[in-house]
Amino acid sequence: MSAEHGAPKRLTRRRATIVASAATVGAAGLIAALVLNGAPGAAQGKTAASAPAHATGSTQRATLIRALRAIAKTAGSSASYYAYIASESGSEVVEVNVSAGSIVGTISADSVEGVALTPDGSTAYLAETGQYYVIADDLATKAQTKIEVGAYPQDVAVSPTGKVAYATVTSGDTGPGGSDVVAAIDPATNKVTADIRVGPAPRQVVFSPDGSTAYVTAETGIYEISTATNKVVRVIPEAGAANGPQGIAVSPNGAALYVTNPGAGTVVALDAASGKVIASASGLAEPEAVTVTPNGSTLYVADMNSDSVSVLSAATLKTTATLSVGRLPMSVTVSPDGSQVWVGNGFTGDVSVISTATNSVVATLAQGTGTSNLDAALTKIVFAPAP
Repeated sequence: MSAEHGAPKRLTRRRATIVASAATVGAAGLIAALVLNGAPGAAQGKTAASAPAHATGSTQRATLIRALRAIAKTAGSSASYYAYIASESGSEVVEVNVSAGSIVGTISADSVEGVALTPDGSTAYLAETGQYYVIADDLATKAQTKIEVGAYPQDVAVSPTGKVAYATVTSGDTGPGGSDVVAAIDPATNKVTADIRVGPAPRQVVFSPDGSTAYVTAETGIYEISTATNKVVRVIPEAGAANGPQGIAVSPNGAALYVTNPGAGTVVALDAASGKVIASASGLAEPEAVTVTPNGSTLYVADMNSDSVSVLSAATLKTTATLSVGRLPMSVTVSPDGSQVWVGNGFTGDVSVISTATNSVVATLAQGTGTSNLDAALTKIVFAPAP
């Protein structure tokens, strides 16, 4: 597939292949230090000083406890959900109990780039980007089932109905499981039921709120799939897009699609019924991912090459705030109650947690002891009910 496009400032991510250093960081690496930010009086969008890089032992434990308390404190009053953080080069998914402010454990997989949960939170699906599989992990029994989908699955999503899961496959192979395929998986049997042909280099996949439709970003546009037939029913060419769309989110009522194009530096809002552009924003520095709040009013965009998150009005796509986060933010997800936005930073290997009430970073789940490396590029974050 075409993995490189345009002339990015520092990093272009289409399949998000991250070159790790020789020492792969496991669970201990990601959760060794949780650094608390957002001290009293911190300016909006700015993070307070993190713990020093040399902090170890009891200091790390103290900052970990403080950070988890800050996350729990700023979560909504009914935050009975977990966060699942895909660490691609760390080869794991980290489970965080948000309301309890605790790290529950990890799920292992090879170069896991995508993660999705069933609606009831009982099963996690992991896209093993370094292999040919999506892993179905029963969170109660820890039993894993390998589902062969083709080389280098990048993303995976489960329908809100729980009846189907889709995985985007990004290999250079031809034929079934090739680089223009979305694999349809039946969660009841954990078997592939269809290979759906879309455009080259399929990237992210999301579902409409009722589960009847899936939208897949690819190099040549946005592919709309009927989940009843597992067929492409429409292709939406993103007007004026360079190198194709990447991130995508659906409004809570299903009426609008929000799409990022890193190469063009744009975010567009599309009418889901007509496919027409209804609003646009330009001048961003490689916007990689986008999420929309549960009330449908606000977008948070991971602006990768400015180390920031742009806060946009969903109605107008006008920027209302710019928040400094870690280096190379490449994933962004809002919590189910809308109280927090979690941002996965690719270079620093940490997660910035934003309070939507104040639009400020309240905690950072940090990689290691503060050194910058690519061992735990955090490529996707999802929330689900506590199992």
